Amino acid sequence: MTMASRLTLLRRISKLLLSPSLSPSPPLRSSRLLFLLRNASRTNVSPWPFASSRSFCSDPLNLPQDSQGPAPIDYRSVLPEDEFHRLANSTIHDLQEKLEEYGDIVEIDGFDVDYGNEVLTLKLGALGTYVMNKQTPNRQIWLSSPISGPSRFDWDHDTQAWVYRRTKANLFKLLESELEQLCGEPVNLS
Repeated sequence: MTMASRLTLLRRISKLLLSPSLSPSPPLRSSRLLFLLRNASRTNVSPWPFASSRSFCSDPLNLPQDSQGPAPIDYRSVLPEDEFHRLANSTIHDLQEKLEEYGDIVEIDGFDVDYGNEVLTLKLGALGTYVMNKQTPNRQIWLSSPISGPSRFDWDHDTQAWVYRRTKANLFKLLESELEQLCGEPVNLS
């Protein structure tokens, strides 16, 4: 028996001894322990004959009939990659320009707009930092906000805007609201 097999066996034995839920009574636990120890030297015999890999996966899940699984993905709504890049790049570059103009209006120590490695960062000194970047595999723009936390925005064909599906928030409207709240000056980003 190899060292790895012994370690595995010892882990199983300790779990069996320490967990009263695995076996309802001590005599049954003892007999199971004896079985494990007797068969420890056999390499082809599993100490857990009931735990073959097939028995764990082949049984259907016993979910209630009315339970809802994950929502189906409508692949017609997924943006082609080139269109995603065009929309996301345009959005991020427009935001960069408007935020730089906004920085000239507000008097915030540490106000800085930076764009590098496809990440837009807005530093507001002691008020916090916004970080925005593209997530190409998901076709999303991700935003980290000092007020609302992380958000993932999808392009909405109907409204022609980036929308956070969980809250239905529009990216530009969210930023406008939060920046006015933090900096005390209204801003128009759309």
